[in-house]
Amino acid sequence: MTTTAAPQRVNLLGMTREEMEAFFLSIGEKKFRAAQVMKWIHHEGVDDFAAMTNLSKALRARLEETAEVRGPKVVYEGASQDGTRKWVVEVEDGSYVETVLIPADNGKRRTLCVSSQVGCSLDCSFCSTGKQGFQRNLTSAEIIGQVWVASNSGGSRKDSANRPVTNVVMMGMGEPLMNYDNVVPAMKLMLDDQGYGLSKRRVTLSTSGVVPMLDRLGDELDVSLAISLHAANDALRSELVPLNRKYNIRSLLDACHRYLAKCDDTRQVTIEYTVIKDINDQQEHARELAELLKELPCKINLIPFNPFPHSGYEKPSRNQVMRFQRWLYELGHTAPIRSTRGDDIDAACGQLVGRVKDRTRRHERYIQSIQIDAD
Repeated sequence: MTTTAAPQRVNLLGMTREEMEAFFLSIGEKKFRAAQVMKWIHHEGVDDFAAMTNLSKALRARLEETAEVRGPKVVYEGASQDGTRKWVVEVEDGSYVETVLIPADNGKRRTLCVSSQVGCSLDCSFCSTGKQGFQRNLTSAEIIGQVWVASNSGGSRKDSANRPVTNVVMMGMGEPLMNYDNVVPAMKLMLDDQGYGLSKRRVTLSTSGVVPMLDRLGDELDVSLAISLHAANDALRSELVPLNRKYNIRSLLDACHRYLAKCDDTRQVTIEYTVIKDINDQQEHARELAELLKELPCKINLIPFNPFPHSGYEKPSRNQVMRFQRWLYELGHTAPIRSTRGDDIDAACGQLVGRVKDRTRRHERYIQSIQIDAD
């Protein structure tokens, strides 16, 4: 006797408005149903079709058979002494990814740092996430699911002045532009009024510099852009950010200019610069950085290095970071120092690790190198 497996239900969580409309048309319904269901999912946080009371009973029953709203499973939620919150969520294959909510401005701004990959496909030398290796890209549902989880954590989504999430930065685990086809639909949901209704200035994509995909992004969206730079010359940056060997600094900055030219308003790029003791924190580095960026509309975020075991790097003193900031200011650049947040729960920049079934064997090689150093 053979049994027929039940057809797999479609997960509606990661669908853009266009995809949702196409789904409803495919089951013989009107397009306007898409907006109704999106509001239930993203505005109300509802994952039970029976609770969607403005849908007919017949449609609710049909959705129960053919579709689902399946967010990631929360396996850990922690709160830092400074108010930062971290969630570890389990995705489809049992891997864990991390997302962090950072309050600022007396709680008026709540920025969610979202992951795009299980692990990271790059291997930046100063980032513990990269040392975990890489498994796979997250789906659009798994990406927007992190926003969904955080938005369900408290507060009313309808109250635009007091939303649980006011800003999103694609700065968590992974390189977003290496997962372009899933990241872009998720960001469209962040911006859509039927989704999370965030301003394009409040959604930021951070990239280490995947130049061809950055050009493609500029043709589809004009969200805020952050560049993970960390060095002002190719020799040093190639050590810190190996992707630089493929797309050097000049090609990256040229791509930034092209991106800004496509925006329909005056925009700056945020330059992320992790300050590492005795590596890139001297006055000559500040001069080089100021000269490099003199033609690019930008601000520079200085990020004191967050140590992790056996990195080989050290955190600079507060005074040294402030000296570096002063040098840049004297050379005409705005350079705020990013406060280290959530380091007591391993939620600081560069500390997200999750649980990765590493396909690259990078983590294995990293552990071996630590053992060799210990011997």
